[in-house]
Amino acid sequence: MSDDTKKLFAEISKLSTEQRNPNSMDIDARSTEEILRIINNEDKKVAFAVEEEIPHIARAVDEIVKAIKNGGRLLYFGAGTSGRLGVVDASECPPTFGTPYGLIEGYIAGGREAMFRAQEGAEDYEENGAVDVIKAKVSAKDVVCGIAASRRTPYVVGAIKKAKEIGATTLFVTATPRDTFNIPEVDIPICAHVGPEVVMGSTRMKSGTAQKLILNMLTTAAMIRKGKVYENMMIDLQMTNKKLVERSKRIVMTITGISYEDASSSLEKAGGHVKTALVMIRAKVTAEEARERLNKADGFVRGAIEGSF
Repeated sequence: MSDDTKKLFAEISKLSTEQRNPNSMDIDARSTEEILRIINNEDKKVAFAVEEEIPHIARAVDEIVKAIKNGGRLLYFGAGTSGRLGVVDASECPPTFGTPYGLIEGYIAGGREAMFRAQEGAEDYEENGAVDVIKAKVSAKDVVCGIAASRRTPYVVGAIKKAKEIGATTLFVTATPRDTFNIPEVDIPICAHVGPEVVMGSTRMKSGTAQKLILNMLTTAAMIRKGKVYENMMIDLQMTNKKLVERSKRIVMTITGISYEDASSSLEKAGGHVKTALVMIRAKVTAEEARERLNKADGFVRGAIEGSF
């Protein structure tokens, strides 16, 4: 065994994500329902682990909002499950919140093919992450978020190091304890320590669930802070399919109390823009004036309706 191999073995052996879970030691001898209850009981711990990190998640959200306001982007870099979660979160923002494509992007070690078939070895080199950061044209305006359950994934560490060198704000979402986090290039680490997995090392389970919850929080809270939500409804969605067309009508109907036909008519006058339609109806103004109000209110529907610019 080479010195490098010994070092890697020792490093992995110490990770909390690679320890055996005492609550599932005999899971292979349990009935199907007992297996599921063990998994479910462990999953219950995830939300509490995320809760402990809310102050750090809040700091991260504020940095994302600031970056977007200043012309920057949010870029995720991960490998395996972590990388896929980043790609999924990024891809869901345009239809959900009307964000332009490219504002939030996900990069996975091994490229597009790795979304569907594991590209073993692609995560093992820091230079691969650095190259992807360069390809993404990361600038000092951007926020770069590394995602790695173990915190040690070379591809992710390499991406973070290169992003920091460029001057970007850096985040890191991991499932390891905060007191073991040792990547100086990270501005805001988010360490949801979920403990050992039910099946040792299977970080697509509790670790993946924690990462998914955190990514949901990062983008959803950032979009709320950017005026993409009115009350508790997403009102900047794009009507790109039949479901979203009908959802848009329902949102307008729910918020304003008008009929299906009137909602359809208002959306047509608003050019299919839900925000504009809402301001038109609630403030009793034309589509042109509604757009002016939204512009003055920095895109916030509540401010545009109330005239509090």
